[in-house]
Amino acid sequence: MIPIVNGSLPGPTINVREGDTLVVHVINKSTYNVTIHWHGVFQLKSVWMDGANMITQCPIQPSNNFTYQFDITGQEGTLLWHAHVVNLRATIHGALIIRPRSGRPYPFPKPYKEVPLIFQQWWDTDVRLLELRPAPVSDAYLINGLAGDSYPCSKNRMFNLKVVQGKTYLLRIINAALNTHLFFKIANHNVTVVAVDAVYTTPYLTDVMILTPGQTIDAILTADQPIGTYYMAIIPYFSAIGVPASPDTKPTRGLIVYEGATSSSSPTKPWMPPANDIPTAHRFSSNITSLVGGPHWTPVPRHVDEKMFITMGLGLDPCPSNAKCVGPLDQRLAGSLNNRTFMIPERISMQEAYFYNITGVYTDDFPDQPPLKFDFTKFEQHPTNSDMEMMFPERKTSVKTIRFNSTVEIVLQNTGILTPESHPMHLHGFNFYVLGYGFGNYDPIRDARKLNLFNPQMHNTVGVPPGGWVVLRFTANNPGIWLFHCHMDAHLPLGIMMAFIVQNGPTRETSLPSPPSNLPQCTRDPTIYDSRTTNVDMSY
Repeated sequence: MIPIVNGSLPGPTINVREGDTLVVHVINKSTYNVTIHWHGVFQLKSVWMDGANMITQCPIQPSNNFTYQFDITGQEGTLLWHAHVVNLRATIHGALIIRPRSGRPYPFPKPYKEVPLIFQQWWDTDVRLLELRPAPVSDAYLINGLAGDSYPCSKNRMFNLKVVQGKTYLLRIINAALNTHLFFKIANHNVTVVAVDAVYTTPYLTDVMILTPGQTIDAILTADQPIGTYYMAIIPYFSAIGVPASPDTKPTRGLIVYEGATSSSSPTKPWMPPANDIPTAHRFSSNITSLVGGPHWTPVPRHVDEKMFITMGLGLDPCPSNAKCVGPLDQRLAGSLNNRTFMIPERISMQEAYFYNITGVYTDDFPDQPPLKFDFTKFEQHPTNSDMEMMFPERKTSVKTIRFNSTVEIVLQNTGILTPESHPMHLHGFNFYVLGYGFGNYDPIRDARKLNLFNPQMHNTVGVPPGGWVVLRFTANNPGIWLFHCHMDAHLPLGIMMAFIVQNGPTRETSLPSPPSNLPQCTRDPTIYDSRTTNVDMSY
């Protein structure tokens, strides 16, 4: 048995239009605690509905329910919803599709058909019991809940997309995998990327895509090949430098079936990139640009009020004296941002503590810089005492407070303290401009000259290159507490996260609203992790 929503994997697709109010009734018929996060939704004036466990709300307890209600404003495209309690999102997730308001067209020719493609990881065990240190190797990958013919148990269960020659199809692609970046390709076909993370892009023609966990891509597929059958395939991308990709990694496949194709024809297979193909991943990610003048496009703010340089990566946590730990140096793994391992509160959500001015839940001292400067992308074989300080980060629940409507620029610098790898960083409540990517240590003079201030891509989730950096910029126009974290569930308990407090604006409309009267209350009951099913009534 696995935890699922309304009896299906993936869960139900929610269809809305920009400008709609979405109402979702979550009925928890399990013994799991659960929250639902609306990944990528701005939640303007509705921060209490963000669904980040112990950040904006306490979880919905067993035999309880909670109604999420929020406006969909200034966004069009494909997003997703998922559980935000550790690894429950492995199976509790689904598509959230936002179409333009009635009468408003897409900024590209209307497709013949729209098709959600949701990529997932699968384990032959209770996902609640997965050991997340280090990331568990999944038993299979799925396309729309099906493993396909790469696995003996599912040879006759494969996702099929039937197409008509000459027609166009809008693929709404979601990487709902718990921990893995994924390459995606269709044999003998190119696609045109028209949106990423529900932001329209300059049309970009490609034969291969990379999606980090939590990322979405809208791409137009034209059925322009000879009538036949063609495989679509996903394969994991292993970005950790110096760690070899598993030799038995195999693609998970679905089928593109042209109308009129005979069942006797063998499907054409795509050539997939190697699982550790960093250049191909970087080429795709760095070539996306925003559609200047398109719906909801806004120019990059030029004045910056807050500048932050944040190092990110893996470190170590001292092994308890009565335990045996299997991490490097016989210690436990830990994650950090600026040498801080984030500790999730246990008794009250951070949002409630902030709203009611309750002390002792978090500290307002997240640093703008790491405590030490060194060659971030390398680490000495025989570290000095100062290097060791960076290897063992401080455990703390800390936030960064920023003024309403200020512009924040963040340089995210990947480190090689243990193993450099791509970390997908997700910001709740905002999109951010990705001004530039690079490898090595960020140079504030040389690299700043290369930043794209004209048509940079916009995301809510971005992969920081292994041993490299990205520069982000966003406007803090949404009051409340917003989580910024690595979107690999194996790294959530490691603490690669922090939170921003955006202060109130000058008016009631730009101030943090009061919490809903039925906001879930916290519990520390240890018996809440015993059942196998979560049902959710999705209505809108």
